[in-house]
Amino acid sequence: MSKARNVADEGFLERTFHLQERGTDVRTEIVAGITTFMTMAYIIFVNPSICQETGMPFAAVMYATIASTVLATVLMAFLANYPFALAPGMGLNAYFTYSVVLGMGMSWQAALGAVFLSGVVFVILTFTKVREAIIDAVPASLKSAIGAGIGLFIAFIGFKSAEFIVPDAATYLTVGKLTNPVPIVAAIGLLVTSVLLARGVKGGILWGILISTAVGIPFGVTPLPEGIIQWPRLSLWSPVLFKLDIRGALSWGIRDIIFAFLFVDMFDTVGTLIGVSARGGFLDENGRLPRAERALLSDAIGTVAGAFFGTPTVTTYVESASGVAAGGRTGLTALVTAAMFLLSLLFLPIVSIVPGAATAPALIVVGAMMMGSIVNVEWNDFSEAIPALITAVGMPFTFSIATGIAFGFISYSAIKLLSGKGKEASWLVHLLALLFVIRFIYLA
Repeated sequence: MSKARNVADEGFLERTFHLQERGTDVRTEIVAGITTFMTMAYIIFVNPSICQETGMPFAAVMYATIASTVLATVLMAFLANYPFALAPGMGLNAYFTYSVVLGMGMSWQAALGAVFLSGVVFVILTFTKVREAIIDAVPASLKSAIGAGIGLFIAFIGFKSAEFIVPDAATYLTVGKLTNPVPIVAAIGLLVTSVLLARGVKGGILWGILISTAVGIPFGVTPLPEGIIQWPRLSLWSPVLFKLDIRGALSWGIRDIIFAFLFVDMFDTVGTLIGVSARGGFLDENGRLPRAERALLSDAIGTVAGAFFGTPTVTTYVESASGVAAGGRTGLTALVTAAMFLLSLLFLPIVSIVPGAATAPALIVVGAMMMGSIVNVEWNDFSEAIPALITAVGMPFTFSIATGIAFGFISYSAIKLLSGKGKEASWLVHLLALLFVIRFIYLA
């Protein structure tokens, strides 16, 4: 009976996610989904820690974070059948907290109203295929550069989490104290993960995270869990659930706030989809992403729902690249990631002990994998090569995917126009470049 049920379950998964067509299997997708979860589980605690400075209760935002992540990622799984995970965006939560609420004096309820309004605009732009048109308009060289830039960005985050690099007043960055416990654990994890991948071990990235977590215990980097199971309580979520204030948002100069949410999320998502899709081989022969509209709709609905749940803008996570690197090719990976986030409600004491030193090696090796796309740039054509370089290095140097893309569009359009090659780029590229210039001037 159980064997027949297993066969039926596998048949359902095959019909739903087309595993064989994508060259994958259930085991690979499960490992990939868990890997993605492990590399982005930090958002469960980091998003509430930022948002609580607005007066929002930590526990309530934690529940909202998990709920919005699960909903948006499940939508990605079933609507688009891609292995991408979504969650409240880093950077967007900082803008929500420090610029909108603390900087402008808006209540967090009204700020959630602004997030809701931006999400509605996202839905409209998605159905009118404006966002899909933007993805299709990105030149091939910039698509390759975006993938490589995200690789650099991910690796930079990994080096930062591992404390291999630290801030420095004179040189901006310098090498950290490598004899400290965190760099030692991260270095061991990086070596283990690299060897596992070099030897072709399936799930090497996930094993690397687990081994690094265990190694961190004697070094005092990984804390011992204070328990195993923590039962969820709706009463902890209720202080932010459905507390958005749309009327309050409209009473402000909301246009500028919504524009900022729109700009950052739109191009973070576009960049992530292009970069991770290039790494996973999801782009077609014309460099377009099939079912892009559905993937973008998952992001838009996630943002609208997240505002009701009590969290800032939801976006596609670049850490999805870790699951793709582990072999994830379908929405089953995303579904497993969503299931892990849902289960984390029960096992928060266990989830919370995985240190940054354990996930840092995974980010570094994924960065190495994504750098491969840079070879597709026409380096002998400076009108292609220079914008590609600016795009790639702009992401880690500004700590923003969206800003790196903006730099790339501006430089690409300007160099093409001034070198007499303006017709090689579509009108939409030149228009977006102009809009990016206006935005930078406006912000200045």
